[in-house]
Amino acid sequence: MAEFHRLHEAGTFVMPNPWDAGSAVVLQHMGFPALASTSAGAAWAHGRPDNGLDLGRMLDHLRGLTASVTVPLNADFEGGFAVDPEDVADHVTLAVDTGIAGLSIEDSTRDAEHPLFDFSLAVERVAAARQAIDDTGSGVLLTARTEGYVVGRPDLDETVRRLQAFAEAGADCLYAPRITTTEEITAVVAAAGSKPVNLLVNAPFITVAEAADLGVRRISVGGTMARAAWGGWLAAARELADSGTVTHFQDLPDVDGLLRAND
Repeated sequence: MAEFHRLHEAGTFVMPNPWDAGSAVVLQHMGFPALASTSAGAAWAHGRPDNGLDLGRMLDHLRGLTASVTVPLNADFEGGFAVDPEDVADHVTLAVDTGIAGLSIEDSTRDAEHPLFDFSLAVERVAAARQAIDDTGSGVLLTARTEGYVVGRPDLDETVRRLQAFAEAGADCLYAPRITTTEEITAVVAAAGSKPVNLLVNAPFITVAEAADLGVRRISVGGTMARAAWGGWLAAARELADSGTVTHFQDLPDVDGLLRAND
């Protein structure tokens, strides 16, 4: 836990998102100082769309990741698998027991008509997660996410308002996925004050060096690395199904060699 907190104190670090134990092991041995789970990648690996895993399967997934690596692991814990703050707190306590070093709680409802929790409830949910972590004495780092840009409500003022309230409610790190412009990133970093900001880089709109210059502390990629893997697999599968040829079956990585070298 101490190492994960230390990473958030200064500088900028990249925290990529493995979707299973194998990808986690390889990313660790590439030298990344921390990793983060991806709810999308985990769900796809189970044959489900994003947010398609129930609490039990997600906890099992997190246990598998933490057991496979020694670097800190941050959990994409979606919305805490609950609406009521007390239930969020109970589920956060269960997540802490999986061995994670951090977790995120978001304010998305999955309801197209009302895609974000009301402001006061969203803040109460973050506060409940904070209290649950404190009660465990674990030191797990809490990231609070506001999903306006993800759910089609890209309101920068509201994003800033929510992140500042989440910080006051006890979030250690702040995160607004899908912000992409210099103006948006600068506004969020300024609003965060002394709190570190996570930036989602899921497209080539910025480099790590440029994000660092803007004051971003932590960079993650969400489900994008899993999508990249799916892209290669789908291209090979479609060729085999459509034409019966296998031109994609060349210049492939020695996955077994990678994992043996890291064993």
